[in-house]
Amino acid sequence: MRWIMVFLAAFLIAGLTAHASDDALDAYIDREMPAAGAPGLAYAVVEEGSVRTGVRGVARSGEDEPVTAQTPFLIGSISKSITALAVMQRVEAGALELDAPVSQYLPAFRGRPAGDATIRQLLSHTSGFSTLQGNTGPAPKASDPSALARRAEALAGRTPAAPPGARWAYSNANYVVLGAVVEHVSGRDYADYVEADIFEPLGIVDSFVSDGEIHPAIASGHQPWFGAGRALDPAPTDPGSAPAGGVVASAADLGRYLAAMVNGEADILSVEGKAAMLRPASEVSPYYGFGWSLDPDDGSAYHTGVSPGVETLAVLLPDERRAVVVLVNAGSGFGFGETTQLRTGLAAVALGLPVPDFRAHWSRKLMFLGFAAAPILFLAAAAWAMRHRAGLRAKSGPFGLFSLWFPLATTAGLAFTALYLIPRLFGVTIARLGLFQPDLVLLMTATAVTGLVWAVLRLAIAYTGERDQAATPSVSQRSR
Repeated sequence: MRWIMVFLAAFLIAGLTAHASDDALDAYIDREMPAAGAPGLAYAVVEEGSVRTGVRGVARSGEDEPVTAQTPFLIGSISKSITALAVMQRVEAGALELDAPVSQYLPAFRGRPAGDATIRQLLSHTSGFSTLQGNTGPAPKASDPSALARRAEALAGRTPAAPPGARWAYSNANYVVLGAVVEHVSGRDYADYVEADIFEPLGIVDSFVSDGEIHPAIASGHQPWFGAGRALDPAPTDPGSAPAGGVVASAADLGRYLAAMVNGEADILSVEGKAAMLRPASEVSPYYGFGWSLDPDDGSAYHTGVSPGVETLAVLLPDERRAVVVLVNAGSGFGFGETTQLRTGLAAVALGLPVPDFRAHWSRKLMFLGFAAAPILFLAAAAWAMRHRAGLRAKSGPFGLFSLWFPLATTAGLAFTALYLIPRLFGVTIARLGLFQPDLVLLMTATAVTGLVWAVLRLAIAYTGERDQAATPSVSQRSR
């Protein structure tokens, strides 16, 4: 979500060395968690090489199992930073070149428009793939060992929305392809590589890569549902999207990972390799490095993660060797039950930074309430049309025709906006948006349908009545 990344850059100001006490963090959680409607959260703070963790709430609403520092969460797009780390390890091993085209490593991309994108461009979201292209793909099949390769091959057959290097566009497609590249050059599955070459050296024990199986230990996601959270049933993880958003990790393990990224030491990657990940990748990508969003003015790096029912945030201050990660098992509603203030504010408090104000803007609340009220109004208008059908049938002349047909044009435009344009603003289809905002999508769909029903009903009443009157002979005609 580009807008979240832009907003985060406004408050990540390096140079402050104060750190928050556990009491300050607890007080902030007490204040903001009820408004967010999140059943549980976990966080880890990295300072001076040490990791301290905190937790709150339960892993699933209505149940007693508490969230712990070892509870695994689906971390969403923070996974991209792990994929970028794997790519940089292969670069330092001499198996990859940053400025070589992806077609040099994946045969499916040879002779295809997408094959001209370089590894650097894939890492920095300048390959030409759009956000929408990254959010569509073949449906995952549980326990399919070739899911990632098949997803990458499908992307090879698509023409990117822009030429490589022409513009920046955040796209999951880039990291799906990079995961396939890691598999090809390492000769191992993406999951095997990450767990052996990244997790094991860091002592990460409660985390894993999506494998197509159901893992009951994962914190349940909670979709927004009219200001509350609706728990999702356990579902198979998706190995096909693992490099872009399918790593599952605990707060304690992510604390170890972030500590390695800011320790200034050569361990899982060289010092220069880590620095390269945390600086702008090119002139076209001034606010994104390799797997990390950036604020070039102060050197901070961060990444959000948004999965159905789960939202996460990781922030690095590499010059100060400090970091924080916040995991919340609730998806943000639209205007109501948003988790942004909870996540970003907690991260700011943990790092001693100014707390931003990301509380829901009134415009989002009004938009949600408008979609909630519209179906009721349209149904009321339909009932009014039925009761006043004589007036509709009496309409004639240019003005009468306009008043009959104009509502159909406006409601068709409203339906197009609700079911097509608004999802495109998020870079998704209406079906995919429903995974993240089911209540909003339900209301938008209801608005589109009831609006069209009202407009068509008015026309049916007007013209059916006229045809019936003309087709039915009068008593005097029948007596002739």
